[in-house]
Amino acid sequence: MLTIATATAAFLAPPTAVRTRTMTPVMAEVVEMDAAVLDRYMSLPHSGKVQAEYIFIDADGDVRSKCRTVDSDKATVDQLPSWNYDGSSTEQAPGQDSEVIIKPRAVFLDPFRPGENILVLTDTYTPGGTPLPTNSRAPAVEAFKGTDEKPWFGLEQEYTLFNIDKITPLGWPAGGYPGPQGPYYCGAGADRSYGRAISEAHYKACLFAGLEIAGTNAEVMPGQWEYQIGPCVGIDAGDQMMISRYILKRVCEDFGVHVTLDPKPMPGDWNGAGCHTNFSTEKMRKAGGLAEIELAIKKLGAKHQEHIEAYGEGNERRLTGKYETADINTFSYGVANRGCSIRIPRQTDTDGCGYLEDRRPSSNCDPYIVTAKVFNTCTDPDGVVGDFTRTDVEQVA
Repeated sequence: MLTIATATAAFLAPPTAVRTRTMTPVMAEVVEMDAAVLDRYMSLPHSGKVQAEYIFIDADGDVRSKCRTVDSDKATVDQLPSWNYDGSSTEQAPGQDSEVIIKPRAVFLDPFRPGENILVLTDTYTPGGTPLPTNSRAPAVEAFKGTDEKPWFGLEQEYTLFNIDKITPLGWPAGGYPGPQGPYYCGAGADRSYGRAISEAHYKACLFAGLEIAGTNAEVMPGQWEYQIGPCVGIDAGDQMMISRYILKRVCEDFGVHVTLDPKPMPGDWNGAGCHTNFSTEKMRKAGGLAEIELAIKKLGAKHQEHIEAYGEGNERRLTGKYETADINTFSYGVANRGCSIRIPRQTDTDGCGYLEDRRPSSNCDPYIVTAKVFNTCTDPDGVVGDFTRTDVEQVA
């Protein structure tokens, strides 16, 4: 017989079976928001004030952000205040002392809010002023400081679009595969181009923000795209790449599509994703610069393993010697050869000056680490010069 006492005890007892049950986290596939309703508010004026979206980099190298209001006449990088965030939520600080200080380093126009609102790139510090271990920008600044080499970088960011389930690439049949690679690269048509709206929106947003975005194209694997940032000088290359990645994530958020920088998002006979890094100094760009380029390449080869270790996570799944890559364990270079570690463009070889392309960095690489490392190795006057022979592709008549 159930008494009031036993019923009360049963009600108050913790539901252990429910509380200890392990559940697989599942996110909603679609969260509907009416853009027309949002537009009513986004068009409201705010005289004398701007919204400043502070962008920072977490422990995994991903971009996050938070917003604050600043006076319009103080929305410049030299007048914007430092700020902070909860580093215990980003695995960058302990809970009992969780403040991470973020310092403004570059300002761009905000393509997601009308008016004079801004995106603020920051880097991260302890309250005592020491750069966090995850702050790769600070040492990159030191690497480029005081140089008269005038280093130019062009970064080719590849990325892959997925349905929000993070399982099916955009345009692929659920649980199946599309036709083999071939027609998708720079392709046009509903049967081969998946995600063009995202590429176009991202391109326009980057131009509006003031980034040196050079172009974009559909890549070899269906659902995969690329854009190019540069040429940029020194630290500006890493700054603009991080802002462009933030803009890409925001654009994909608006379209309800997942974007990944995984270097091999689909196993099998599909191209991976890289961040090919084009580099030159003033000497390389002038007449006779090809000799400087080859010297720099041989210095890169002498430190091949050191560079590989700094070029991104999961790169061993991509650098297999297949699908337009060189084997991760072997250094090589050649003119027009996309199967080499370093490619000398055909025009550079013809002109006798120009730039080199390091094809090893993965799509998820840290652009500050990569650009600083390429610069340091190539321009080191005491750098070891490896013994490597060019592996050229014969030019078609």
